[in-house]
Amino acid sequence: MSGNKTEFLRFTGHQAFAQRLVLSTLTGRPIHISKIRSSSPTHPGLTPHEISFLRLLEAVTNGSVIDVSYSGTTITYQPGLITGTVAGAGASVGDVIEHTLPANNTRGVTYFLLPLALLAPFSKAHVNVRFSGPGVITSATAATGDMSVDSFRTAVLPLYGLFGIPPARIELRVLSRSCAGPGGKGGGGVVEMRFASQVRLPKTLHLSRRPGRIRRIRGVAYCTGVSASHNARMIQAARGVLNALVSDVHVAAQYDPAPLVGDKAGPKRKMGIGFGLSLVAESSADGVLYSADEVAPAEGGVVPEDIGTRCAYQLLEIIAQGGCVTGAASTTVLTLMAMGSEDVGRLRLGREVVGREDTIGLARDLKTFGASAWGIRDVDDEGDNTGDVTISIKGSGVGNVGRKVA
Repeated sequence: MSGNKTEFLRFTGHQAFAQRLVLSTLTGRPIHISKIRSSSPTHPGLTPHEISFLRLLEAVTNGSVIDVSYSGTTITYQPGLITGTVAGAGASVGDVIEHTLPANNTRGVTYFLLPLALLAPFSKAHVNVRFSGPGVITSATAATGDMSVDSFRTAVLPLYGLFGIPPARIELRVLSRSCAGPGGKGGGGVVEMRFASQVRLPKTLHLSRRPGRIRRIRGVAYCTGVSASHNARMIQAARGVLNALVSDVHVAAQYDPAPLVGDKAGPKRKMGIGFGLSLVAESSADGVLYSADEVAPAEGGVVPEDIGTRCAYQLLEIIAQGGCVTGAASTTVLTLMAMGSEDVGRLRLGREVVGREDTIGLARDLKTFGASAWGIRDVDDEGDNTGDVTISIKGSGVGNVGRKVA
């Protein structure tokens, strides 16, 4: 963080909480967030997953100052330097930061992985974090809309290669799978991310060409604590929709026993029981990926065939939205473009993705943190009537202050 005194950037509400903390950390601008669920009569203030994310930020940075009010409805955050696994004295590259998620967590682990992966390229050293505890949910979450770890690994992490951040040096290990438990809380999984791709500045991205045609579809069907036949039933239902459109469809099956969760005082019980499907479509154009997730609700009542069919149709709807980046990955790509070298990058997006509330909110937040405004124009390809738009973003040149080039 710079030595001069900077006024706090002020925000209200809990929307884009993690996003604003990430932008604050990358730009070094302190923020003040007030009225966090202040009107809620039963659960005002920060939720368990937001508190856990603050602890994660504290673990991967050095010098951060976090001040939360007694009621939890107001927070001030002064960012420090992103240090990764060397936050403690004498830590080596092989060290792993253990981060435990509480049992009352309702968000999928990708809620923490997405912002952590945005911070990792700008770290002083490698960022190795293991998520464990009774609150780790590796599947997609129906209630909060988080993607699964499989979609994150196959549809988001490869996009870092477009910015000169080698995906080969990023490893995501799913050591124990889990779905959301009763009431959507907790799961008991274990996930480890090792991010060894640190850069001085992300490269300027030019991804404004035609998205191309879908050449193959890959996916993972997973189930924990239920019959392994659920995987075959989901795969068969999904292939019944997709095989008529694409000949190269391959979905892997992953079965895990339900993790045991409990404390020392009481008996352990099985958690994270459920099943779901993740699908990723790869285009003939390099770097263009579309992903879809579907998971059985925690309360049950849905057969595997329905999950497979829904996920396949959801994938087709996302492909039909057009553009080169889906809504699930747009926040990552747009943020890296804004943090990169001071040149104008271009990205082709579908109108529905640009019109999403989180996309518009990101544009406003980036401008608040000092980034340049976006330029938006219709795609003018000859004979192209898809309705896509091209977004032009000039990088702010924030880069990695802790990893200077000699």
